[in-house]
Amino acid sequence: MPLWLREFRWHQSPAAVFVSLPLRGARATPANIFCSERYLKVSIPPFLFEVILYAPIDDTNSTAKIGNGNIFFTLYKKEPAMWDSLTLENADKEQLQYLRENAVLKAQQKAKEETEAKKATKEEHKKYALEATMKLEEAERKRIEDLKEKERQKVTEELELWKNQQKDADKYKSIQKEGELHQEIGQLKERKNEKMTRIRIPNEGTSKTRPKPTKGHGSCSIFSPNVKEEQLPAPRSAATIKVNFTPRVFPTALRESRVAEEEEWLHKQAEARRTISADLSELQDLKEEEKNPDWLKDKGNKMFAMGNYLAAVNAYNLALRLNNKLPLLYLNRAACHLKLRNLHKAIEDSSKALELLTPPVPDNEDARMKAYVRRGTAFCQLELYTEGLQDYEAALKIDPKNKNIEKDAEKIRHLIQGTMQGS
Repeated sequence: MPLWLREFRWHQSPAAVFVSLPLRGARATPANIFCSERYLKVSIPPFLFEVILYAPIDDTNSTAKIGNGNIFFTLYKKEPAMWDSLTLENADKEQLQYLRENAVLKAQQKAKEETEAKKATKEEHKKYALEATMKLEEAERKRIEDLKEKERQKVTEELELWKNQQKDADKYKSIQKEGELHQEIGQLKERKNEKMTRIRIPNEGTSKTRPKPTKGHGSCSIFSPNVKEEQLPAPRSAATIKVNFTPRVFPTALRESRVAEEEEWLHKQAEARRTISADLSELQDLKEEEKNPDWLKDKGNKMFAMGNYLAAVNAYNLALRLNNKLPLLYLNRAACHLKLRNLHKAIEDSSKALELLTPPVPDNEDARMKAYVRRGTAFCQLELYTEGLQDYEAALKIDPKNKNIEKDAEKIRHLIQGTMQGS
């Protein structure tokens, strides 16, 4: 049976009612207070305070302040008037029950409406954010396309300019070659005329003799096709060059500084393959999804949430037989052992998880913190408070703002101090 709090004081003004309720040493939170238009309730087991108000109030703007062992209510009236009393008098049980149930239903309806309004507002914000993001992406895409188009035009103009320059250079070269050709032809004609002139002039004693034409390299024109063919080198013979490279598992070049690291990685991969292929004769009856460590981990998590800790341990055990390099499997199994009071096994699994969670990086901070807390909890339940405090302090170094871990660490310090004083 609850103990009714009937000692309270109240006074009023035309606009508001002020109520002071002593708590008799009980500790109250906002969750212990329920207020609607006609109903006010404070439930702090084993104490209970409940009134049906004389007239409706504005429950949205009304306030409750907790302090100095009292709760101070400021209830704003919907209609300014002076009340004859705080509670509704001369009301039978059926009317009081109806008002109480009606107040609860209205509060539930109001909470539902507020939740739906918050949900609708959240959806609007998400829609607005999505539209804004799409507009920004569209603007960025358009800017990139414009830049590409400008670069394309610039490259096209430079290419056209280069082509024109090449045409002008080729034209200049052809004109220069034609000039050189005409110059060489003129020189040859001059040489021919000189030779003809020398032949016509008679020599002494040989005026009637006719010189024989000589056949030599000097008598051939440099533009003769035969001369051109003789000057061209013979074409090269075709051949195939084959290059062989040392086979490597890694796509990068071999470096002496990385040889040890690569060999360690290959060794771990081979060990993992041997682990997965081990005990295949015992796993033939399992379904295909039951051979997946991730599926088994999710199955174990569901069993843990349902409170079936032994089934969760069995799922984690099978997953670890398939792959014993996943730290989360050891971490979750440690939680199950804590629930089953297998404290030494919980310490062993937490230590193994910490060993696999190396190197310490921001991505595995949460897992490392849980491993330290679970191992510290197991130590404390074995009354090894010093070791447990060390693990809790290690968890606090990872997450210094975690108030729960800080409170638990302070409790362990008090226990250690009490043990030392008692001894």
